[in-house]
Amino acid sequence: MGKKMKRVNCMACRHFYITWDHSFPKGCRAFQFKTSNQPSLDVFHSSGQPCLKFQAKPNKR
Repeated sequence: MGKKMKRVNCMACRHFYITWDHSFPKGCRAFQFKTSNQPSLDVFHSSGQPCLKFQAKPNKR
């Protein structure tokens, strides 16, 4: 139980998207799944590692 998660902000990731599914409103295109939590939390709980597919969104300015 001593593992600490490195915080990954899914909202700042280019793979994050919002779905139309009310049960699973958040998704990750890199891992191809939808979830009700932040996708990075599900990745951490499944693998024990922080999300390794995180890529920052490019600035639009």
